[in-house]
Amino acid sequence: MSSPLLKRELGVFGATLMGLGSIVGTGVFVSIGIAAEIAGPGVILAVGIAALVAVCNGLNSAQLAANHPVSGGTYEYGYKYLNPWLGFTAGWMFLVAKTASAATAALGFAGYFLNAVGVADRTYRILTALVALAVLTLVVLTGIRRSNIANTVTVSVTLLSLAVFIAAGLPEVRWEKMSALQNDSSIGSILHATALMFVAYTGYGRIATMSEEVREPRKTIPKAIIFTLVLTMLLYVAVAIVFAGAGGDKLSLQTGAAAAPLEVIARSFRIPGVSQLLAVGAITAMLGVLLNLILGLSRVWLAMGRRLDVPRVLARLNPAGTTPYVAVIFVEITIALLILVGDVKTTWSFSAFSVLIYYAITNLAALQLSPAERLYPQWLAWVGLAACLFLAFWVEREIWLTGLALIAAGWVLRAIVRRPTIN
Repeated sequence: MSSPLLKRELGVFGATLMGLGSIVGTGVFVSIGIAAEIAGPGVILAVGIAALVAVCNGLNSAQLAANHPVSGGTYEYGYKYLNPWLGFTAGWMFLVAKTASAATAALGFAGYFLNAVGVADRTYRILTALVALAVLTLVVLTGIRRSNIANTVTVSVTLLSLAVFIAAGLPEVRWEKMSALQNDSSIGSILHATALMFVAYTGYGRIATMSEEVREPRKTIPKAIIFTLVLTMLLYVAVAIVFAGAGGDKLSLQTGAAAAPLEVIARSFRIPGVSQLLAVGAITAMLGVLLNLILGLSRVWLAMGRRLDVPRVLARLNPAGTTPYVAVIFVEITIALLILVGDVKTTWSFSAFSVLIYYAITNLAALQLSPAERLYPQWLAWVGLAACLFLAFWVEREIWLTGLALIAAGWVLRAIVRRPTIN
């Protein structure tokens, strides 16, 4: 008996906003600061290189999703175009990386919010993160339509705050600092920063993981991913120029997770109120990221439950067929555990490695598309595959070694779980 399918309720506009809601958050408010600390003014070049890699991956994700529009993203593409083990690896990497990212987003929201109201107690930070997680889980349980409305509100506020930051910050840029780009930034530091910045673009994958809920997927998905990437590239380049040109390369992340690097810079702008508006934008951005991660994670658990890579109960839908409610609740529990006990200091680097492996499998699957299925030149998949594998190992060695160990652990787990089903 086949599993019931989710209803198709998203168009190009809604899908694009879902992509922006997933991208414009931790990436722009946190990763640019981390990358600037590593590469200095070279962060601008890192943003550009990461954007090119994201374009290759985005177009390949688009054509895969257009030809195979079901929940699960590269997990499903790996199964269909490659083999079950690579499909499982993609799903496993997505779940590991994005669960940690969701916990980081929840804690980030709590940090920004409590910083704005003048509270610095760690206990309140954890409690606030858990409350935000619980509220957004309830939103997701109501279905994709209301989730889309909530996402539209948070994205709009975030984009407005960043637009004001750029407009107010450009006059503050010391353009002579840009000439230090080649002198102050080594190739190694730029590549390291590029690997971290790539993660900041990967929210467009949420469009693919929810493609079962998109109307006319062959037309809608490519358009939504391309629109999302173009808008994000323009936004990131502008923010990076203001950040580096206004002195962001001198900032230290020792200010703590509760303080946004962009907000610190905005306090020095001559136009008043920018830092306060940016704080509001950061808060809504973190909520948007958390909302979209709950959505995306639950859809991958749904897909893996359908394949019996995890218990089938995770594929159960509500009576209306709008939400995989068991998967959503399970996602909430796993994120809450990481909020309580997880060390999120290295989460961003770990997410970089995991997501780069995930998209390497995406590009490998795109190479298997037939000429009739292919929407874009095959060389895009080769470039994307090479770039992802190359950048994955520019993060810290302990990070990628841990990532490889987790892949092996996932394979062992899958073998154990599926053993009883083998005849």
